[in-house]
Amino acid sequence: MPAESIAYLNPPNTCPAQGLYSHATAVPAGGTLHIAGQLSVGRNGSVVGKNDFDAQMRQVLENLGAVLEGTGLGFNNIVKFTTYLVHAQDIERFMKIRAELFPALFGGSLYPPNTLLIVDRLVKEEFLIEIEAVAYSDPEGAMRQP
Repeated sequence: MPAESIAYLNPPNTCPAQGLYSHATAVPAGGTLHIAGQLSVGRNGSVVGKNDFDAQMRQVLENLGAVLEGTGLGFNNIVKFTTYLVHAQDIERFMKIRAELFPALFGGSLYPPNTLLIVDRLVKEEFLIEIEAVAYSDPEGAMRQP
């Protein structure tokens, strides 16, 4: 699906985004893929980066990329993120790593909307971050099934 079919929007008279995200995403009618929250789990099933937020965030994005690739999509197909952090003190690390990785992942400087939540815990105590996403695939470029 051509990335130009997706438009990240910051409409006039809206407040500035408080990070690397846009206020809305417009997509033409088509299919959506709702991606479950990705955790810092290696291919062997073990927790990656126990007590290391940076390592966990990088693994979460790697896992998200694998799901996208496995369905024939890429980061430019993402229309919305929801991010869950366990510790508010990790917000600055989260923002720094996004600023470092997003230009390469998205190939530019516009990014999908993101809702950031601080939660009591995730499914396992060791997890510090979880990211879920909604992605778009146009009907002609339908998602591949494994």
